[in-house]
Amino acid sequence: MASPEGSSESLRKRRRRNRARLMLATVVTVLMLVVGTLGLLFYELRPVTLRIAVGPPGSDDLKLIQALAQTFARDHSSVRLTPVVTDGASPSLTAWNKGQADLAVTRGDLDLPSDAQAVAILRKNMVTLWAVPGKTRKSGAVKSIADLAGRKVGVIGRTPANVKLLHVILSESGVAPDKVQTEQFSTGQIAEMARDETLSAYLAVGPLDSKTTAEAIAATAKARGEPRFLPIDVGDAIAKKYPIYDSEEIPGSIFSTSPARPEDKVDTVSVNHLIIAKKALSSVTITQLTRQIFSARQQLARELPIAGKIEAPDTDKAAALPAHRGAAAFIDGTERTFMERNSDYIWGLIVLLSGLGSAGAWFRSYVTRDERAVGTRMRDHALALVAKARKAESLDQLDAMQHEIDHIVRDMLDLYDDGAIDDLAPFNLVLDQFHNALVDRRGVLTMPSAGLAPTQPDPFGVAGTG
Repeated sequence: MASPEGSSESLRKRRRRNRARLMLATVVTVLMLVVGTLGLLFYELRPVTLRIAVGPPGSDDLKLIQALAQTFARDHSSVRLTPVVTDGASPSLTAWNKGQADLAVTRGDLDLPSDAQAVAILRKNMVTLWAVPGKTRKSGAVKSIADLAGRKVGVIGRTPANVKLLHVILSESGVAPDKVQTEQFSTGQIAEMARDETLSAYLAVGPLDSKTTAEAIAATAKARGEPRFLPIDVGDAIAKKYPIYDSEEIPGSIFSTSPARPEDKVDTVSVNHLIIAKKALSSVTITQLTRQIFSARQQLARELPIAGKIEAPDTDKAAALPAHRGAAAFIDGTERTFMERNSDYIWGLIVLLSGLGSAGAWFRSYVTRDERAVGTRMRDHALALVAKARKAESLDQLDAMQHEIDHIVRDMLDLYDDGAIDDLAPFNLVLDQFHNALVDRRGVLTMPSAGLAPTQPDPFGVAGTG
């Protein structure tokens, strides 16, 4: 008879080996799931830093962007800003086009590429056009835009966009742009411009509370006489023909109350000064950035009034400069939740878990195939012991069989705990048969007629009979 101790030892070694394999497979699987989950969370929660081109140095635009950047950093926001200082709207657009920035603060009427989209409107730049009295009756007769033909206009700001805008206004007003001379002055040349007597009118493009515009009007009034503001009556026509512009009104006394400049409201046009981003930039990032901008707007407006002018861009897809899909999601309230954004990944993870479960079951079945075979052999061996028990010739043989069955039971239970055996019912049936055979044969062998030597009586009366 094979030694049950030897077979049990071999089985235990095999079980330890299989457990190590299963443990390794489980650890690897868990690590893969943990790494995947942490990777998704890191992707969603990581702070994103965007470079934004803005200028010129010392401008309100730069101050606003710096204030936003400081607020986002202080609040540990998910999107941070790093200003890239330029010389103005046009250089900012150039830096953005060259990939030196992710965002840019620029004007909507510049030559924007087709993939440029709006994130937020920082303000509306109004066109202010005014004339001054001349030394002679002829030179001072500028009462409307039509009178600018043959004259010279001083344009504040070095950007070519201002001259381009003046040409649009002249063309729509029936004045050939080549009949009007222009000369551009920087914001630091206001005094020089005011003293230039060759100029009959001036043009400024900026917000209504612009100090530059107000100083230019005051300087020309002091040097040349009280200004006459020229209405742009074709504002509606310009807005329809060039959707990047809007028809607006300059309120009376906005630049000065005493004297009133202008005395009454004046028709004009405006162009948006805004933050742009490339269409390909992450919509999730832009959605969060837009939320942060509008959340900080009121807080910053207390110390920086320009922040209160921030507006939402046009979310109409047919707009001249449509809103970035991320900004539109926040503005229109169509922002997707974490579950909606990552539903594909989540379902993929569920499918992966299902696949891993099936693979794990197969692997477990594969590594325990030898143990199942051992379990089958032990069950068959137990079944063979039933027949042997019925033919045992001594109690010693029955005791040896009982000892062997005890080892088999222990090993079968270990196999069951390890999952190598799914059902112990067949083995229990064999075990019951063995127990019955053992009891029956022991009864036969202990009968006096069996010819066995009677057991010596226990002098202390505590020993049993087998």
